[in-house]
Amino acid sequence: MHAKMLDLFKKYLLVGGLPDAVNEFLQSRNMVAVRAIHDSIHALYGVDAAQYDEDHKLQITRIYNMVPSLMANKKKRIVYKDIAEKGDKRSNDYRDEFDYIIGAGICLDVKAISSPTFPLKESESKNLLKLYMNDVGLLTNELYKYNIDAVMNDRLSVNLGSVYETVVASELKAHGIKQLFYYDNKAHGEVEFILDDYDNAAIMPIEVKSGKDYTIHRALNTFMSNPDYRVKQAYVMSNAKDIKQDGYLTYLPIYFTMFIKDNPPKEVLL
Repeated sequence: MHAKMLDLFKKYLLVGGLPDAVNEFLQSRNMVAVRAIHDSIHALYGVDAAQYDEDHKLQITRIYNMVPSLMANKKKRIVYKDIAEKGDKRSNDYRDEFDYIIGAGICLDVKAISSPTFPLKESESKNLLKLYMNDVGLLTNELYKYNIDAVMNDRLSVNLGSVYETVVASELKAHGIKQLFYYDNKAHGEVEFILDDYDNAAIMPIEVKSGKDYTIHRALNTFMSNPDYRVKQAYVMSNAKDIKQDGYLTYLPIYFTMFIKDNPPKEVLL
């Protein structure tokens, strides 16, 4: 069962979830035709940006086109000086562009926090953020085009970390989690996603592992051992088939991300 689920998951990494791409795949299973749809949707995002003046349109296009290359960087976050040809710009200079890209759902934003404590909004950074493409099929189209073995064949030495993170970001957003956060500290390392755990007035860290070393997570260990962070539930998502519980830490297959949701109560009586 796990092998079948992982096979379907990897096909999803290539096709994505955009309706036209999914329908084409179901009808033809031809990835050339599916990629043509990805290309047309990618181009449409540029057309949508045309509502702005020429300067804004150019910057929006540059930011969007930067996202796949950002995924290859260790930090993965936006470097504002790389957006324009003149490297003296700051985050405030691109406020309209980011408002459009994020507000239109073209990209998904994950904001940095300075302190991993509940509520996360209190330590949110105004300038540090990561962007993910809104559909994993669009990302794998940019990264691998027609090379399906890069995703489907485990024997190839392709790091799918950024692809897996894109899936997790899009799934969490689709399941009602409005704002995602991440934490990156030189001393403690990085945790890719952190959510508010409202039920426990705590935080919920999520590590994403595409390789075989999924049990190695220094930053997550630091979180779990610090009582000030009040971690009551943490997850490691990976290719491993076993569901394992280690205290507050749960190891889950990557496709189980679909079950992590924001489930608000129907009513709260005061």
